[in-house]
Amino acid sequence: MSEKDTTQGVTGEDEVVDLCRDLIRFDTSNYGDHSGPGERQAAEWVAEKLAEVGLEPEIHESHPGRASTVARIAGEDPSRPALLIHGHLDVVPANADDWTHHPFSGEIADGCVWGRGAVDMKDMDAMTLAVVRDRLRGGRRPPRDIVVAFLADEEAGGTFGARHLVDHHPELFEGVTEAISEVGGFSFTVNERRRLYLIQTAEKGMHWMKLTVAGTAGHGSMIHRDNAITELSEAVARVGRHRFPVRVTKTTRAFLDELGDALGTELDPEDMEATVAKLGGIAKLIGATLSNTANPTQLNAGYKVNVIPGEATAHIDGRFLPGYEDEFLGDLDRLLGPRVRREDVHADKAVETSFDGALVEAMQSALLAEDPIAKAVPYMLSGGTDAKSFDDLGIRGFGFAPLKLPPELDFAGMFHGVDERVPVDGLRFGVRVLDRFIDAS
Repeated sequence: MSEKDTTQGVTGEDEVVDLCRDLIRFDTSNYGDHSGPGERQAAEWVAEKLAEVGLEPEIHESHPGRASTVARIAGEDPSRPALLIHGHLDVVPANADDWTHHPFSGEIADGCVWGRGAVDMKDMDAMTLAVVRDRLRGGRRPPRDIVVAFLADEEAGGTFGARHLVDHHPELFEGVTEAISEVGGFSFTVNERRRLYLIQTAEKGMHWMKLTVAGTAGHGSMIHRDNAITELSEAVARVGRHRFPVRVTKTTRAFLDELGDALGTELDPEDMEATVAKLGGIAKLIGATLSNTANPTQLNAGYKVNVIPGEATAHIDGRFLPGYEDEFLGDLDRLLGPRVRREDVHADKAVETSFDGALVEAMQSALLAEDPIAKAVPYMLSGGTDAKSFDDLGIRGFGFAPLKLPPELDFAGMFHGVDERVPVDGLRFGVRVLDRFIDAS
């Protein structure tokens, strides 16, 4: 063990809150253009924490300041396939004026750790660090090799993080067949007899697109029939108001069936309003998995009030369900019309795996040991994660960052939102569950 380790006698539960606070204090805001501070300082700090307990972490920098930390923990049976536990170190930007507590303070208030990244996803980073450090301090090797990866750039699609490692350093993940990461394992309290823990087994694909319309430039005082802004605005409005058809995948069907059983009622996805109304605090997460979506996010045109520009542009955040990419793009092109040229800014596939096998059983048993009314159920994430990149290596990905949450907490609303925070008790619960999960996996 490294001589630097001064935490003998400290447990994972003891230190997880401070680890989370320390991580939040690193401003790793990702603006998508390398203009932010990057992840290097946080990656070096993580590497130090891993080295303190005897690991030999590697830092991989894909672009100045954009760094990821990876380490492998030797298991008791090296012949078994390895497990990957991955999280990202970057966060979306935050405006401090909008927050109750400064987003990079890691302040504790009302039983929660506050700050940007508290749920997306420095909480899981901290839980992973806490469990790994606790196990290695106590000489408890995992049953099989575990690779831990703390990654850059997930919030901009992972190009300079997971994608870089998969493309240029696949040897880091040799022998890995399964992975766990973010946006899964959190609780949804149905009633006093049942608490569902949503395990992410699927996620929508993405097309982040730039739309361009070319028109004829001219004087703002003239009658003008070929105005690029007008043409683009009408197309963007059609997309923004469009309701894509309901398409129920196997994952969403399984989730709705499980929730319907727990509620004692049938949930009909064809009646979206009634179904979503019964989902409570997870309505935002689940509602967006019932169809493809396309949301206008940016508009840009013109440079002077009396000049009609020759070009107008917009950006669309498009998300498609597994198996429905072609349908999505066809619908979108019909909505945009022939004058609008679309090009991908970033595109990635949808992924979906089945909810079965020993890893799923390990999740369920670990949750049940800490919460007697727990039941693990599959669900689809409307966003995307680094699981897309690791899928290219044949790694089966699950969202499992276990948190037992107060029923009144708007967990879904805090992703990329204001006043992001994670319960202190939830972090400690997550440490206990992850530790049990590793033993059972």
